[in-house]
Amino acid sequence: MSRSCSRPGCRRLAVYTLTYVYRDSTAVLGPLAAYVEPHCYDLCTGHADRLTAPRGWDVVRLPLAEAEPEPAVADDLEALADAVREAALPGPGREPAGQGIEVARRGHLRVLRSAPDERRQRR
Repeated sequence: MSRSCSRPGCRRLAVYTLTYVYRDSTAVLGPLAAYVEPHCYDLCTGHADRLTAPRGWDVVRLPLAEAEPEPAVADDLEALADAVREAALPGPGREPAGQGIEVARRGHLRVLRSAPDERRQRR
């Protein structure tokens, strides 16, 4: 489904997404984002070309892709799935999720201290 420009009254198709990075005083204008984000603005070519930022801000314009990317093939998807599975496995030296000693609690948030390392206790 195509999206339209976020500017009021504009019905043209959006091609760019505008994001503000307030901490860096930067406006970033790049290719249309894959998903609609609450603090981003979709702009048509006309509004993107006329974009100005507040005084003292920088505007970063990322180039649009020349051609549509090739659709992912089964091998690419399998490689991605394998990488996700591998990252989810606990590895040596990494603490499994949920392990630790609860130090404090505030509402639904908990502060955890890592459990003592067995290798350090043996020395």
